[in-house]
Amino acid sequence: MAAPPSSRNLPDRSPPQTSLRPRLVNRSGSKTGIVRVGAKMARWRDPYHLLLTLSWVQYLILTFISFVAANALFAFLYLLGGDGIANAQPGSFPDAFFFSVQTMASIGYGAMYPTTTWANLVVTIEALTGLLGLAMATGLMFARFARPTARVLFSKNAVITVQDGLPTLMLRAANQRHNQVIEAQTRMTLVRNVTTPEGEFMRRFYDMKLVRSQTPVFVLTWTMIHPIDSDSPLYDLTPEDLAEIEAEVVVTLTGLDETFAQTIHARYSYIASEIQWNMRFEDILSRLPDGRRAVDYRRFHEVVPIGDRF
Repeated sequence: MAAPPSSRNLPDRSPPQTSLRPRLVNRSGSKTGIVRVGAKMARWRDPYHLLLTLSWVQYLILTFISFVAANALFAFLYLLGGDGIANAQPGSFPDAFFFSVQTMASIGYGAMYPTTTWANLVVTIEALTGLLGLAMATGLMFARFARPTARVLFSKNAVITVQDGLPTLMLRAANQRHNQVIEAQTRMTLVRNVTTPEGEFMRRFYDMKLVRSQTPVFVLTWTMIHPIDSDSPLYDLTPEDLAEIEAEVVVTLTGLDETFAQTIHARYSYIASEIQWNMRFEDILSRLPDGRRAVDYRRFHEVVPIGDRF
């Protein structure tokens, strides 16, 4: 196996332009690029998890639709009992609907009120339904607000530069909150296509050793460094090789948020076209006149050729 390239003979070329391939982890880290064939209804079998993982817009829309649908159902039930609502227009769906809203929300009756046994029976069922629905909606809202989330910014691109005479893969992350992440740990994994000697296609995972995989306190930025030595899964690979094997570098970060006192996690991924060779990150740390350190996030994603340094 060939010796690792030095700073003078790193491949001086960008990754070839390839068609967009679905990634294992999307850029926001929230979803995967995996389609589960034959299991589309599986999410509805776990409604609590589904309601917690919906976006806020989806959750509010679903709550509104459920509220309207429930009141419409009870409005039809009131109409089935005939004229059981005082001061309501006979057979009027709008009157029955708004009477249902008053009942479910427990806001008290105005001019309209139930007058028959059927209407009072439906009111009893709807009052219980409204009580349970309010408890569920309140619990879900609290669970969504109380769930800790990570505000970690990852660099848009990873770079391959030279450090200590070895080609080195680098990427960086920043804590966007004004607090600390305690006992932060990170892990880097290479996902690539492999064909076994038997001709079987597989998508395999390879751990990538980091110079520093944990830090006691994650406050500002963290540059994650993977030396490409003979033990590295990237050893002796070129940009063309990474594109051909559909390589994807997946990064995960976990730690204890001091505000929530709960574990948070963040993840990000880089495909071959997002790994820039012969580049390094622009310096973003500086010292202020009063001795404090400053981080310039405006240059967080900027890279420069290593020729400026070597």
